[in-house]
Amino acid sequence: MNLTLFDLDGTLLPIDSDHSFGDYLIEIGWADGGEWKRRNDEFYEQYLAGRLDQVAYIDFATSAWRHRPLEEALAVRQRFMDERLGPQLLPPARALIAQHQAAGDLVAIVTATNDFVTAPIAAALGVEHLIATRLARDAAGRYTGQMDGVPCLQEGKVVRVGEWLAQRGAQWQDFERITVYSDSINDLPLMERATHPVATNPGESLAAVARERAWPILQLFP
Repeated sequence: MNLTLFDLDGTLLPIDSDHSFGDYLIEIGWADGGEWKRRNDEFYEQYLAGRLDQVAYIDFATSAWRHRPLEEALAVRQRFMDERLGPQLLPPARALIAQHQAAGDLVAIVTATNDFVTAPIAAALGVEHLIATRLARDAAGRYTGQMDGVPCLQEGKVVRVGEWLAQRGAQWQDFERITVYSDSINDLPLMERATHPVATNPGESLAAVARERAWPILQLFP
C-alpha cells in the first residue's frame, strides 16, 4: 500500500479555514471586529512566515467560542461549513483525493488547523483519516484553550503521522511510495519524509525549494 498525505489550507482549499473561521466569528458578533481581527491577522502572518506560536494562537482562536454551550458552537461551525467552506470544496481537489483513493492508497489529511474546525471539512472531502492539532478538553468535555499532545505543525506533523501509523501497526518504511501535497514551507519537514513530495499551489518560499530540488509543482487552483 502507498501512503498519501494532504495538507489542507492552501492545498486542498483555496483559503485558510482557521483564519476564515475567525473572520466568520467576527461577522456573527462572537468576536470583536477591531482588536480580535488585528490579532487574528497577525497570527496568520506569523504562520505564513513559519514562526507561529501555536500555544498562544490556540488559546486566542478558541477564546471566541469555547466558553459558549457546545451545542451553540457546533451549530455555528455547521453554518460556517454551509455558508463559507462548502463553496471552497472545489472539483480539482476532490478529483485528486479520489484518484489516490481509487489507487488504494492510505490517505490522510495532515493539518495544523485544529480538529474542531477541520473534522467536518475532512468528512465533506470524503477523507476518513484526519491528523490535526487536537484541542484539549476537561473532564466535563469543555474545550480548555490548550492543545492535546504534539501540535501538528512543522516537525510536529512528522511526529503526529508517526504516532498515527504506529496506532495502525505500521511505520514509515512500510510504504514503497509516500506522496505529500502541501503549499507551505511549514511542511518542509513532512515533505522531506516523502518519496514523492508535490508543492501544491505553493507559496514563494516552498516554490523556491521545489525548483531547487526538482520537485513537481502542481497548481490545483487558478
